[in-house]
Amino acid sequence: MKKIGFLSFGHWSDAHGSATRSASDVLLQSIDLAVAAEELGADGAYYRVHHFAQQLASPFPLLAAVGARTRSIEIGTGVIDMRYENPFYMTENAGAADLIAGGRLQLGISRGSPEQVIEGWRYFGYAPAAGESDADMGRRHSEMFLRLLQGEGFAKPNPQPMFPNPPGLLRLEPHAAGLRDRIWWGSASNATAVWAAQRG
Repeated sequence: MKKIGFLSFGHWSDAHGSATRSASDVLLQSIDLAVAAEELGADGAYYRVHHFAQQLASPFPLLAAVGARTRSIEIGTGVIDMRYENPFYMTENAGAADLIAGGRLQLGISRGSPEQVIEGWRYFGYAPAAGESDADMGRRHSEMFLRLLQGEGFAKPNPQPMFPNPPGLLRLEPHAAGLRDRIWWGSASNATAVWAAQRG
């Protein structure tokens, strides 16, 4: 075995005997668990992302907090359901969390697992395009996320900006160099494994 880590769903319940009775308990204990795991020599602290459930959901505040409290352990997700994500906003959040962590983010992304609610991504404001399935939409969001992480300029600057702009087209900031190479895809089929491999 080369590396060892943990993957947490981050469940909470106010049931008698529960040590994680609230979302606050889970979030704070998740940070403490990563710190303790690093002290014991573990290599990775990973968190599940499940919407509409009493479990961990929005990963970037947690990843940033873990990154600020640790120094060497890899931190990441397994996995972020890309049907729910705005690739532009996610790029900014991921960049900030990775910079706080000193380049230790390892983000797992995918189409997602069975959901707690029917078509939950619709509540987040997303819908497949004409002729597209929800899985197609998740892959489309993923492809955009991967392109944005490369850090190339794409947005035309305002000629009268509030703050001076660098020359050329603008990219999303903050940019985390190298994060694009630390994204992995949670595949459930040979076809999506091939799809992920073709996109690096």
